[in-house]
Amino acid sequence: MRKALCVLSALLATASLASAQTPVYLDETKPIDERVEDALSRMTVEEKIKLIHAQSKFSSSGVPRLGIPELWTTDGPHGIRPEVFWDEWDQAGWTNDSCVAFPALTCLAATWNEEMAHLYGKSIGEEALYRGKDVLLGPGVNIYRTPLNGRNFEYMGEDPYLAGEMVVPYVIGVQENGVAVCVKHFALNNHEVNRHNTNVVVDDRTLYEIYLPAFKAAVQKGHAWSVMGSYNLYKEQHASHNEYLLNDILKGEWGFDGAVISDWGATHDTYQAVKNGLDLEFGTGTDGLHSASRNSYDNYHLGLPYLDMIKDGTVGTEELDDKVRRVLKLIFRTAMNSGRGFGSFCSDEHYAAARRIGGEGVVLLKNEGDALPVDFDKPGSKILVVGENAVKMMTVGGGSSSLKVQREISPLEGIRERAGEGVEVMYARGYVGDVSGEYNGVTSGQDLSETRSGEELLAEAVSMARDADCVIFIGGLNKSVNQDCEDSDRKGLGLPYDQDKVISALAEVTDRLVYVNISGNAVAMPWIDDVEAVLQAWYIGSEAGHVIADVLSGDVNPSGKLPFTFPAVLEDCPAHSLGEYTGVHVRDTVDIEYKEGIYVGYRWADMQKKSKPLFAFGHGLSYTSFSYGKPVIDVKKISPDGKATVSVDVTNTGQVEGKETVQLYISDKSSSLPRPVKELKGFRKISLKPGETATVSFEIDRESLSFFDPERHEWIAEPGKFEAIVASASDDIRGKVAFELAE
Repeated sequence: MRKALCVLSALLATASLASAQTPVYLDETKPIDERVEDALSRMTVEEKIKLIHAQSKFSSSGVPRLGIPELWTTDGPHGIRPEVFWDEWDQAGWTNDSCVAFPALTCLAATWNEEMAHLYGKSIGEEALYRGKDVLLGPGVNIYRTPLNGRNFEYMGEDPYLAGEMVVPYVIGVQENGVAVCVKHFALNNHEVNRHNTNVVVDDRTLYEIYLPAFKAAVQKGHAWSVMGSYNLYKEQHASHNEYLLNDILKGEWGFDGAVISDWGATHDTYQAVKNGLDLEFGTGTDGLHSASRNSYDNYHLGLPYLDMIKDGTVGTEELDDKVRRVLKLIFRTAMNSGRGFGSFCSDEHYAAARRIGGEGVVLLKNEGDALPVDFDKPGSKILVVGENAVKMMTVGGGSSSLKVQREISPLEGIRERAGEGVEVMYARGYVGDVSGEYNGVTSGQDLSETRSGEELLAEAVSMARDADCVIFIGGLNKSVNQDCEDSDRKGLGLPYDQDKVISALAEVTDRLVYVNISGNAVAMPWIDDVEAVLQAWYIGSEAGHVIADVLSGDVNPSGKLPFTFPAVLEDCPAHSLGEYTGVHVRDTVDIEYKEGIYVGYRWADMQKKSKPLFAFGHGLSYTSFSYGKPVIDVKKISPDGKATVSVDVTNTGQVEGKETVQLYISDKSSSLPRPVKELKGFRKISLKPGETATVSFEIDRESLSFFDPERHEWIAEPGKFEAIVASASDDIRGKVAFELAE
């Protein structure tokens, strides 16, 4: 309906113009920049101002007189948010806005598979298009600095190269539908506590090497059409109107030609918003209904206050025209793109995509003996499932990524559906976590209330475990406040709700205990030696139960790899042992210094002699095994502008078909500045049948060898000695080969 009205408006506008010829701005055969300039020339100052700020919770105005439609955004990046009222967060009560929930982006990153990233983007883009959305507010690529960050589940891990390689096909997949991504949160939004008043203190080298590369890849390789500014401050300016981040780096150095959109309520100063790169303002502290003045949306910083500044001569119109150009380009690429089709919603193909992505993202962390896979087809066997997370819906809650789904298969449902005839699947709750199931008016419909005490629940689980052939404990975190949730961080690394006590008690009465961890973050596992197998299952969305059953049963051979380091204790995380992190709400602006610099995640773990991670970055087991040959390089001495190829043979030495992600790290042996022991610079995921061998090759160029020199403010590759390291995980090195970069 909205599309038809837009077309009608455009036709009426065209007819009203004096010229009988189609105006340039409506002619989609013309270059987009030419169309933008034509539209801009026809607009009044007042129309330009209306274009650059919200008119409702999730939309901004178009130019009705010219037939330029409004722009509609939607929260993502894991599914299309349900509709809310025009000026409120409350649900609009639609009956046709229940979506497919795709796996959280941590799960996508754990696939280490660009094909899955493109499938994800294509699928969610189709859902957004069907719902009439123009901008998907995602994906998120903020770096995993601390495992306490409540929003890590929305991001792509700790490594800038991995996040950059995975975000590009996601961006391309979404935008192929004529729906814009809005890559977030730019930049340095690495924790949630005090997110509105944290001033990040970080050196330029760390900024460029760790916290910016994934955004740069999304912009320069993925050609993202919009970027979202974050809440925090940097150099004592809010990131949504930050001179250095937006004007100097994003639009200057990177040549970004899209629109910068504020996070909701992230705009604080009209003059800075005008001058420092913000193009489209959303959500500034009003619901649009309870202001004594004129329309509250007109009173946004980029509304009437901006217009008043222009009228009194405080500012000119140069910045205004640049903002309008960018927003118009965004509209022409999306809402006025007549060739973008209609999309699809809750289709069988989308559920299949969610299940496939989830299956490739689940990580097998530990597997001793014959614990996994579980034989779900053995008649007479008894399988006990324990844990609230086996039944609790995980799509509701967590903040802006909360969804209203058409269906969500719980782990218990998936296991029971998969179990063969004559197999008994029992359930014991074991503990009580969070019995609520509501966010912004969306309810799970579950009644998780419990009258029994914790001791009674524990006793029941232990008693049932004694009679079971296999015990599967499904626990971890949830998407409640102080768990994996926007606007709050975790209180510690440990599991909540006395789960450790339940797991330890179960381990005493069974020798086949499988732990399935549902979370977007690392958790402490003090009982790790007492369980036979551990799966990292993430928030998988609508197909969660099917995916978990697929992997537990062996119908899908696990192939996920960790996109971040699992520390054994919080003090092993450099943000806590070296850097700064408050964890306590404060009112005033608080400086948080990233003292650990470039040594985030495995970069820090590689230097430690007295401690090692619980599970390393890139770690992930399989139900088969892989052997690696000796890596070889075709050029031992690379010319300054040359390239080299590193190759290695990989063989499936097990009994079942499986996928392996081969990882390439580079070690600089003669740098003038301190560098990490090694850095990820390539990965390839391959599928091999038993006994099959494949040759995996990586290209090394200057970019692979470069570091950011803050004195020269540029990326440089210094001549000298290097080492190419081929690995199955950051702590599982399978071979090395030396080479040099020539003068």
